[in-house]
Amino acid sequence: MLIDTYGRTATDLRVSLTDRCNLRCTYCMPEEGLQWLGKPELLTDDEIVRLITIAVTELGVTDVRFTGGEPLLRPGLVSIVARCAGLRPRPRMSLTSNGIGLRRTAAALREAGLDRVNVSLDTLRPEVFKALTRRDRHRDVLDGLAAARDAGLTPVKVNTVLMPGLNGDEAPELLAWALEHGYELRFIEQMPLDAQHGWKRDGMITAGHILAALRTRFTLEPEGDERRGSAPAERWIVDGGPARVGVIASVTRPFCRACDRTRLTADGQVRTCLFAREETDLRGALRSGAPDEEIAGLWRTAMWGKKAGSGLDDPDFLQPDRPMSSIGG
Repeated sequence: MLIDTYGRTATDLRVSLTDRCNLRCTYCMPEEGLQWLGKPELLTDDEIVRLITIAVTELGVTDVRFTGGEPLLRPGLVSIVARCAGLRPRPRMSLTSNGIGLRRTAAALREAGLDRVNVSLDTLRPEVFKALTRRDRHRDVLDGLAAARDAGLTPVKVNTVLMPGLNGDEAPELLAWALEHGYELRFIEQMPLDAQHGWKRDGMITAGHILAALRTRFTLEPEGDERRGSAPAERWIVDGGPARVGVIASVTRPFCRACDRTRLTADGQVRTCLFAREETDLRGALRSGAPDEEIAGLWRTAMWGKKAGSGLDDPDFLQPDRPMSSIGG
């Protein structure tokens, strides 16, 4: 098991497959992109599968989420999913994507064993999408969402970040659209994980703002902590149900006390928290010939040292050196 000193057990593993992305979202990276990891630095497909196998069979991980960057840019993705689907016990597997490329891969991923997807979409307006992402790919994302739904990768969850002056007024419109198409919408507060370090607490749209906007059009009833469990999103029943909407308030309503996550970066580093400033190198252990037992021990030691919280509420909070695209969503 992966247990920390605060009694939390990590059963949810986030695996970044690449730091590369085919969008340039303003809240994530500069328009020119970043210095990507070189191929020798990246874990190979075999190394990824081996680490996931250790996590599932030795450390009690039950849920695996493939992330990036953009995980659909990983050539071996379908094969990785299929190999992990053969593990016993079989983990639940999901994917966080920008949706570009899902139209051509959704069916293959479902056949390989993927259970569901989360797709990032911040706006229903093509011109705003282009301004936010610096790419004209809005239709591709919509097509990818539909393909995921049709392939049975459900529930299809849509992740939305609202930015002042761009899409900050779209919350009710986005929820109405999600309800119409059968998607589960989740708003995410903008977090200090941009490569430019331009995030400002007083410039973000908070969970409170989002809920107030939604209530101008919908009736929201809290689902409650019992149903939430360790999930990062607080959920509300919309207009009496069964539809729900979620808000991940990482900044204003941290959920650290119930955190059940561990993270593996594309270059083989274990991170105990999205905002951690320390990492544990598993790639080096793999490539030096360490047995599974030693790697599992390194992982357990890393998790034992997990901090109580992210520190976002501390006036002296320091943003991690890695941006979100390098850590993995």
